[in-house]
Amino acid sequence: MNHDALQLTLNELLEVAQNTLSLHSVIWLAITLLIYAGAVWLFRRLNNHPLIHPLTITAVGIALLLTVTSTPVEQYRLDTSLLHWLLGPATVALAVPLFNHWQRIRQLGWPLVMSVATGGIIAPVLAWWMVYAFDAPMAIQLTMLVKSITSPLAMETGAMIGGIPALAAVFVIITGIVGALAAPLTYKLLNVTQPEAQGVALGSVCHAVGTAKALHMGEVQGALATVGLCLNGVMTAVVLPLLL
Repeated sequence: MNHDALQLTLNELLEVAQNTLSLHSVIWLAITLLIYAGAVWLFRRLNNHPLIHPLTITAVGIALLLTVTSTPVEQYRLDTSLLHWLLGPATVALAVPLFNHWQRIRQLGWPLVMSVATGGIIAPVLAWWMVYAFDAPMAIQLTMLVKSITSPLAMETGAMIGGIPALAAVFVIITGIVGALAAPLTYKLLNVTQPEAQGVALGSVCHAVGTAKALHMGEVQGALATVGLCLNGVMTAVVLPLLL
């Protein structure tokens, strides 16, 4: 089993390397990184204003370039597959703050699990109710139920319950960006000052983007957001197909 997993990883890495070696790929990778670097610079210059989030600026910038150059999204995905592959190591790196605060996390016990489960239920149900109220097609309603888990799980789970995988990825991205933008103001208005609560909310509702935001807020928030990200992803992927 370990040999098969290693072989699969090596094959994926080889495919990514082959895609990245082309001049076209290098150009798109460079453009993406330059736009993101510029977005981060602008974000910091404007005192981290929530409306100028780097992910939003980068996504809009790339979308405009793809439109102007008539480049298919699928071609862009292939050319920048290295960035997509690096999401794996980046996700594994989230284990570092988790390990550093493991004793603190263990002490929270079942209340932590219940908090993640509560957030993982309320957030998608409220979103589903909104699209249901506007009489959206059933496929869109089902897709909305996976909006709060990370993209790979959301796409697979969405397909299993009758949703639309590509649309699931869109909902996930929007959820993450909106959550990262709204979190600081929400915590301030509701006087949420406990780092554990801040991290769990971001991880369980806003998945990887929320976890990245939590890591900027502090290592404790990042560790708890990682727990929320993992637990909610697994629970949603297991429970939804059983229910639907």
